[in-house]
Amino acid sequence: MKQDVVADPACGTGPAPGRDPVDVRLGARLAALRAERGWSLGELAERSGVSRSTLSRAERAETSPTAALLNRLCQVYGRTMSRLLSEVEAEPVPVVRAAEQTVWEDPASGFVRRSVSPPHTGLRGELVEGRLAPGADLAYDRPPVPGLEQHIWLLEGTLAVTADGTEHHLGAGDCLRLRVWGPTRFRCPGPAAARYALAVVLP
Repeated sequence: MKQDVVADPACGTGPAPGRDPVDVRLGARLAALRAERGWSLGELAERSGVSRSTLSRAERAETSPTAALLNRLCQVYGRTMSRLLSEVEAEPVPVVRAAEQTVWEDPASGFVRRSVSPPHTGLRGELVEGRLAPGADLAYDRPPVPGLEQHIWLLEGTLAVTADGTEHHLGAGDCLRLRVWGPTRFRCPGPAAARYALAVVLP
């Protein structure tokens, strides 16, 4: 995908009354990551291909960032989305109960992401549950970390995954292994929602 500047709508539909606590912590973490590198919003915009206004709104938690936006920022900061989300949580624990697992939703694409693995920045592998509503289409223009290994095990529904120009159609129980270097696309053709387990291993 051509690295065009992402306009403000990439951050979603705008702020809801009362800021989401996760969005607030996430925005603060994004601002801290940029400050650690001594980058201005303009410099980050050049590196990520995301507009300054979108970056500013995300850092100030004025709107919820989309999955595509977070993916671009993860690529710039050299971390997976699970690691980024874990960095806004409390001290890592060895067991995380189902009710305490971080759930993040991208209303723009119909994607719901649950971080299943107990968060820990030092681990190379992590487990994620993904849900896509019927008709949902989620595209990433680059991996958060080049060469990222992914195992996609479809638990319910149907799922079409495109990588390296090839589209793979999965039914319940099917598992796809990928080494991600370029754009990927997750599409739920329906009629039911797709639910899958995603195992991610850093290269």
